Amino acid sequence: SPGQAVSGRVVLELAAAARLGALRLRAMGAARVHWTESRSAGSSTAYTQSYSDQVEFLSHRDTLMAPPDNGEATVLQAGRHEFPFTFQLPETLATSFEGKHGSVRYWVKAKLHRPWSTVKKAKKEFTVIEPIDINTPALLAPQAGAKEKLARAWYCNRGQVSVTAKIDRKGYTPGEVIPIFAEIDNCTSRTVVPKAAIIQTQTFIARGTKKQKKSLVTSITGDPIPAGKREVWHGRALKIPPVGPSILQCRIIQVEYSLKVCVDIPGTSKLLLELPLVIGTIPLHPFGSRTSSVSSQYSVNLDWLSTIPEQLEAPPEYSAVVSSPEAEQSLAPPCRSELGDILEGPFFAYIQEFRFRPPPLYSEVDPNPASDSIRPRCMTC
Repeated sequence: SPGQAVSGRVVLELAAAARLGALRLRAMGAARVHWTESRSAGSSTAYTQSYSDQVEFLSHRDTLMAPPDNGEATVLQAGRHEFPFTFQLPETLATSFEGKHGSVRYWVKAKLHRPWSTVKKAKKEFTVIEPIDINTPALLAPQAGAKEKLARAWYCNRGQVSVTAKIDRKGYTPGEVIPIFAEIDNCTSRTVVPKAAIIQTQTFIARGTKKQKKSLVTSITGDPIPAGKREVWHGRALKIPPVGPSILQCRIIQVEYSLKVCVDIPGTSKLLLELPLVIGTIPLHPFGSRTSSVSSQYSVNLDWLSTIPEQLEAPPEYSAVVSSPEAEQSLAPPCRSELGDILEGPFFAYIQEFRFRPPPLYSEVDPNPASDSIRPRCMTC
């Protein structure tokens, strides 16, 4: 992942003693795009236009064995010699990718220089995965849409087909199941067939020009809908196969996903509804782990819970609570300096509930009885 350290070793095996020069290591990472387009400039003249671009993400050099200062060669004996190396990856890197018109690759290359001989080379590629956490508000937001289409044949109105679809969030990881909620109304005189599919779109950019390639990842087909009927999907399952994550931050290569709900209408073009998707690498956190992760951010001393007796005592009388000035002083809100960091935790919301005086005890005896000197009013007058 970006920001991690890459460690390895260069192994040199010699059948006999040899005079060697420098042993150098280079780590590289880059995104490259290239494609050609044929263009015609008249009836008989044609030419080919080439598009290419490159973005470098990583460039690291290291000398694992340097030649002596006197310019002489280093003599190594026969046997196995190992030269360890390590280097740090940058914090921002694009995910490794291989596409039709471009790629994102990372590799290390070792070069052994020998006096009066060719340079020996060894190359090893490694994979980088940019983490995409789908546990973010933008990727947890539901996605919904609606679309309708008027079916025509020979300039005659055959009716209308409409579709509404919704998924519970935008971000998913490979292996998850997308529950699709949809309604398809077939108001035409023909039978239509609904389908759902995940589409991958690769976009290559060079010299201000874009080249796209779309491919089908997976799909499902619903039951045929007769004329004048409605079909409802109550969470129709569409499983995501093993695919690469989305690439959204690279300047020249982008990999995007979408969920397409389409309806095949005989005699006319398809009705398409597209909902954006992001394929991430960090799956959705279960409810229990998310709760524990939030509570672990606060360190509150809960030892006082052990002092609560099993049999709770009856509450005191109201007069005993408010009779003395000391009791009223104890009901004042606590000072921030006394509580310290506990004010920042979630338990302070419960502490504030005890700032107010308790209500008086309930009694069936009227505390303000009516006076005998007052003549009862006649209810019929």
